[in-house]
Amino acid sequence: MKIWVDADACPVVIKNILFKAAERTGVPLILVANQPMRIPPSRYITTLQVASGFDVADDEIVKRLNPGDLVVTADIPLAAQVIEKGGHALNPRGERYSEGNIRERLSTRNFMDTLRESGIDTGGPPPLSQKNRNAFAGHLDKILIQYAKKA
Repeated sequence: MKIWVDADACPVVIKNILFKAAERTGVPLILVANQPMRIPPSRYITTLQVASGFDVADDEIVKRLNPGDLVVTADIPLAAQVIEKGGHALNPRGERYSEGNIRERLSTRNFMDTLRESGIDTGGPPPLSQKNRNAFAGHLDKILIQYAKKA
């Protein structure tokens, strides 16, 4: 198992949780971004810098993803591709995407895009809360525990 992070927009606090989890479990963590990333020295944590461009990081993650890998992303279309390939997808706000909820999330995302394209201000997401951080850490631990039991 590897943990892939769609790192350009991933909050620092979530990256810190991931850094600690990689060190604690020895599960490889790869941050994929189109700019250089600062990471702590670790044999478990690496970065993969990709070219700038629309969905370049997403495409690289999907290309390298193996079934059972975890992808941390707020990008719903990327999460859908991850699930389709047999991976796990976790939003930095603590929502775990699944076969049971990804279609609904895609529909909502597409509807909101349509509203924005028509000039309606839909606002942005609220700031990341402690509840979000706790939910993320909880789901991450569950996924890592499941992996440890299989290994």
